[in-house]
Amino acid sequence: MPCSDPESEAVVTLMDGFRASKALFTAVQLGLFDRLDGRTSSCADLASETDCVPHALERLLGFLCARGLLSVDAAGLYRNTRTAERFLLTSSPETLTGYILYSDRILYRLWGRLEDALHEGTNRWTQEFGAKDDIFDHFFSSDEDKEVFLKGMHGFGVTTSPRVVAAFDLSRFKTFVDLGGGTGHLTIEACKRYPNMQGVVFDLPKVKPVAERHVQAAGMSGRIAFSGGSFFEDALPLGDLYAMGRILHDWSEEKVRVLVRRAYEALPAGGALLLAEKLLNPAKDGPATSQLQSLNMLICTEGRERTAAEYEGLLKETGFREVRTAKTGGAVDAVLAVK
Repeated sequence: MPCSDPESEAVVTLMDGFRASKALFTAVQLGLFDRLDGRTSSCADLASETDCVPHALERLLGFLCARGLLSVDAAGLYRNTRTAERFLLTSSPETLTGYILYSDRILYRLWGRLEDALHEGTNRWTQEFGAKDDIFDHFFSSDEDKEVFLKGMHGFGVTTSPRVVAAFDLSRFKTFVDLGGGTGHLTIEACKRYPNMQGVVFDLPKVKPVAERHVQAAGMSGRIAFSGGSFFEDALPLGDLYAMGRILHDWSEEKVRVLVRRAYEALPAGGALLLAEKLLNPAKDGPATSQLQSLNMLICTEGRERTAAEYEGLLKETGFREVRTAKTGGAVDAVLAVK
């Protein structure tokens, strides 16, 4: 469809967004970027390796070149660009492939049910997958599902956690406890930035081997421990700084209040709770990425995104005496509440 002016182009770009997403998802699913790691290849060879028809694959490769993820030379040989090497190789420490696979296998299908979610106000797990279990039971239903989900959260966290722990001066705190800490990316960054800080990753016991692998790779085994349990049911590890990274947006208002209350009651006087979440504008008219994430919470979870004022109200209602918020300039913002 031709675009005659910027206004129509803006609409067409939105309309075509799902095509670009699915093209990227498919490229990662086929392992195209990993196949080009450290080498060049022709379309014919890539087609043979991926069991694709050459003239069909050539169109996908052309799109990836147009988006700056691949380049092609005069001899028709394709190679990864620096962007692909950083974010689309499974071996890269900054890889987003886990989140991409999670988006392809789970989110892409759930978003097809958005209209029903808007009419009913509930997530789409049962409708799409027939799943009646807890959302996180679904993520951890097999070792492969667990690895894909945690790798996705880790890839996203690697890019956001450094900004979150730098948003406020946390140097006075001694023990950083990340509730629902997953692979430990937020704890690792906190301990890197604050040399006198010790860390604890608190998550379900089945997360332990993945978290310990990442902590060891970061050279932090001596400073970061893993503690297994449920933040709804089990005693929280002792610490003077609790963190919840993209946790509260998953849950209902009632469960959010339970989590915040449990953290408040376990903290010592002067202790604090650090939240890493996307903040909505005061009028809830943006940012666009935050609004999309709030819709994502609608179709996936019980939760939603909030404004800074909503977080402040929630935290002060619980008893926190001082609440500060900070836009990090990244995909996730930060909130610090002091007891």
